[in-house]
Amino acid sequence: MKKFLIPAVLVAAALSCQAPQPQEPEPMKPQKIIVYQVFTRLFGNTNTTNKPWGTKEENGVGKFNDFTDTALEEIKKLGVSHIWYTGVPHHGVIGDFPEIGVSSDDPDIIKGRAGSPYAVRDYYQVNPDLAVDVTKRMEEFEALIARTHKHAMKVIIDIVPNHVSRHYVGKNNPAGVRDFGADDDKTVEYSKNNNFYYIPGQDFVVPAAKNGYKPLGGEKHPLADGRFEEKPAKWTGNGSRLAQPDFYDWYETVKINYGLSPDGKKDFDELPAGADSLDWKAHYDFWQGKDVPDSWKKFKDITQFWLGKGVDGFRFDMAEMVPVEFWSYLNSHIKKTNPEAFLLAEVYNPNLYRDYIHKGKMDYLYDKVELYDTLKHIMQGHGSTDNLVQILEGLKDIEHHMLHFLENHDEQRIASPEFAGNPWKAMPAMVVSATVSTSPTMIYFGQEVGEPGAEDAGFGDPSRTSIFDYIGVPQHQKWMNGGKFDGGQLTENEKALRNYYAEVLNFTRNNSALMGEYMELHSFNRSQNPAYTNKAFAFARWDENQKLIVVTNFDEFKSVKTTLKLSPELLKEWNLGPGEREIKEVMFGKKKTMLRVTDEGAEIDLDFGPWESAVFEVR
Repeated sequence: MKKFLIPAVLVAAALSCQAPQPQEPEPMKPQKIIVYQVFTRLFGNTNTTNKPWGTKEENGVGKFNDFTDTALEEIKKLGVSHIWYTGVPHHGVIGDFPEIGVSSDDPDIIKGRAGSPYAVRDYYQVNPDLAVDVTKRMEEFEALIARTHKHAMKVIIDIVPNHVSRHYVGKNNPAGVRDFGADDDKTVEYSKNNNFYYIPGQDFVVPAAKNGYKPLGGEKHPLADGRFEEKPAKWTGNGSRLAQPDFYDWYETVKINYGLSPDGKKDFDELPAGADSLDWKAHYDFWQGKDVPDSWKKFKDITQFWLGKGVDGFRFDMAEMVPVEFWSYLNSHIKKTNPEAFLLAEVYNPNLYRDYIHKGKMDYLYDKVELYDTLKHIMQGHGSTDNLVQILEGLKDIEHHMLHFLENHDEQRIASPEFAGNPWKAMPAMVVSATVSTSPTMIYFGQEVGEPGAEDAGFGDPSRTSIFDYIGVPQHQKWMNGGKFDGGQLTENEKALRNYYAEVLNFTRNNSALMGEYMELHSFNRSQNPAYTNKAFAFARWDENQKLIVVTNFDEFKSVKTTLKLSPELLKEWNLGPGEREIKEVMFGKKKTMLRVTDEGAEIDLDFGPWESAVFEVR
C-alpha cells in the first residue's frame, strides 16, 4: 500500500492514546450512538488471492462465526454501540446449495458472483454463504445476535422494501405467510393487492450489455445464455416499466407495489392533518382496522419475524421510493413490539427529510447530500468550511435525526485516490462529523485502518469495497491478523489511525455536552479575524455539566496560529466573567491554552498543525 505523509503531531497524539479498555461509562442518558457498519461476508475472510470474478473457493468468504468474542470486543473498544450487519437476508448468489435445496441464481440477472445484498431472494432466511453449516445457517446467525448482545452492542440488519430479487423464492415462509406475488393478478399492470407491477403481454428480456460486460467475466455457465424466464415481465426495481430494462437499471430486482397506481393514485388512507406532530403510538392506533395493501402486511410480518429473532433495528434501503404512509404503518408496528428499535433510512432528497422523520416515524436518516458531500469536497481540498454553517443551521430542527458518516458501502473509500488518497485527510472531518450534533455517528469497517478499496473484484470499479463479489479487504485483513483481531500486521501509522478513531468515538460516547447545545463560532471569527480561514471550523457544545470548544484545521499544508474569538452570544450563554484561565484539551489531552475574557470580549490562543483538531473544556 502507498506510504502516506502524515503530520507528526497527529501520529503522536494517536499513538499516545491506548485503545480504550472495555468499561461501561457512567450512567448517562441520552448518549451518543455509534454504528459500525460491516459487510458481513467480507469481515472474516482471510484469503488474499483477490482474483477478479473469483469463486468463494478461490477468494474466500467470511462467516457469521468469524465474529468471535475477541472480534466483537475489539469492535466495542472503538466506542461502538450498534453493529449493522450488512447483507444478512438471503439474496441472489451464483452457486448451488444442495444441502438445503437452493439452486443457483441466473448470472444474467445477478450483479457479481456473490450477488447484491439488495436483491433479497428469501426474507425469512439468511445468506447461506455466511454459514459454516448451511443447514444451520439461521442458528449461526442467532448465535451471532446473542454474542453481539453479550458484548453490550445492538444488532441492525437491512430491510429493502422497494424491491426484491427478480428470482424471489420464499422457501422458508412461516406457516400462513404467502410468498410475494403468489396471489397476484398477472393479467393487469396494477391492482391494489398485487405485490408487483406487471407488463401484460410482454416477456422479460435481459438488458443489452454495455462496455464489454459479460456475466461472470465471460466464464461459461449453464445459465449464462442471455435469457431469463419471466412471463409477463415485471417493472424493474428502480421503476423502469420496460420489458427489457437498460443495463444501468436495477435489472436484478423487481419493484414492490405499495398500493400506488401507475398514475400516482393512492389506494390507501392518507395520514390525518397534524400527523407529523403525533407520536408512534398515535400512528399505530390510526392504522388499526384500516384496509392496507398486501405488500404492507408482508413487510410488517418480515420485520416482526426479525424482531422475534432478537434483531434490534433496521436500515431501510431507498426509503424515499416507498410512500411515507407505509413507513408510518410499518415503523409504528415495529415500535409497538420494541419501542427502542433503531430505525435508519436511506433518503437523499432533503425536501423529504421531515416527512420521513415526522410522518414516517424514522429515527434517523443519512446526512449524505448535505453534510457528507460538503465534507468530502473539503477533504479533497476544493471546498470551504464556510458552507458548513448554512447546512448545520438548515438542519438544526432535525439535527438529532441526521446520521453522520464519512464512508459506507455505497461511497468511495477515503484512502482511495479517487476520494482523498490519504486516510489522515479525514481526521478533521471525523472530529466535526462526530462532535457537531447529537446525531449518531457511523463508520464502515476498514475505514479505521485506511482501507482504499483498490481491488478489481469483478462487477464494479475500484475505490469502493465490492458488495457484489468474493474478495479480501487487505487493510482490514492486516488488522484481523489471521483471526487474532489485534492489529498485528498493521504499521505504526495504521495503528495510530485506528487509535485516533477510537479516541474520537469513545470521547463522543462519554461526554454529556455532545448531547447538549450547539453554537457555531466560525462566522464570528471569519468576520473578525483574517488569520482564521475557510479551512478552519470551530463551534461550542455544552450542557449543564460541561462546556466544550471544538476547533479543527482542514488545511493539508498550513498551520493555524491565531486566536479564536468567542461570540458575545456564547459569553452570555455561558455567563463567563472577566479573567484569564488555562483550558485543557480533553479528547487527546495534550494541548493547553489560555482563555482570556475582558469587557471587550473573549479569545483563545490557537496553535494548530495541518489536519489537527482539539476539544477544549472550559471550567
